Amino acid sequence: MTIGDLVELDPDDPRPASQQIANAIRAAIRTRRFQPGERLPSQNDLAARYGVARETIKRALDVLREERLIVARQGSGVFVRAVTERPVGLRPHIEDAFRRQHVTIDFSGFSGETLHGMLSEPLDKIRIGRLTPTSISIRMLLPDFAGPLPLPRPAGDADAEAVRGRAARISQRHIEAIVESVHELADLGLVKEATAEYRVHGIVPMFKLYVLNGSDAFFGFYPVVKHRVSVSGSQLPILDVMGKDAILFHRTASDDETSDGPAYVEEARRWFESVWSTIAIEPAS
Repeated sequence: MTIGDLVELDPDDPRPASQQIANAIRAAIRTRRFQPGERLPSQNDLAARYGVARETIKRALDVLREERLIVARQGSGVFVRAVTERPVGLRPHIEDAFRRQHVTIDFSGFSGETLHGMLSEPLDKIRIGRLTPTSISIRMLLPDFAGPLPLPRPAGDADAEAVRGRAARISQRHIEAIVESVHELADLGLVKEATAEYRVHGIVPMFKLYVLNGSDAFFGFYPVVKHRVSVSGSQLPILDVMGKDAILFHRTASDDETSDGPAYVEEARRWFESVWSTIAIEPAS
């Protein structure tokens, strides 16, 4: 990766330049445009790239050092840490996916709530012209809450259908928002082709999976938790899967031949296609 490939500063972004620069370098590290063990550009080069003082660059690098993404070696410079098998944040990878000409996202999970939150910023950037993909295709696999499922369910004596209905409403709200937002981009002529669709199945997902642009897979487990929620005006204890804070593990198809990354991504894609084309069905209107 060259220094010129780093994301520009956004003059309309209220965050300080040091934070924006830290975000740009973090995204480049997490999407492996800066490879593990690679030397980062010097502070002088980064300062010239962004037109800021070296002290601003130093503050940005301090953030990344505290996150254990980089390490300074006396007399040699600053390097990306070589340890790569670590839980990762998804947001920079989602945003990076939208810098491609053709964007594809396959998601399998419980409600789509996290995906909805992750898509808000890149879709906003398309609306204002900062991102310009030619096509977007999003597919989502979700549980069918219209029928009985083992989760979510009451932890005590309560109406299981009401608990399931609450989960269905949450999921539907986020999925419909994603579908409408993506299709709006095509309606406005901002993207030549833009589709978002979902199918449902009768299995409670115990993990979440994202496959971005067919080349990066992110996998995380859903723990089963007991917590209290509001159902029909009453606070009820329920057993549910919890995905908001699920740790994601990343594999990429561009890893070298000594890694399991390419095989993992291919199997993730194969699994998604198998469910999408067999037991998953279009939701009832």
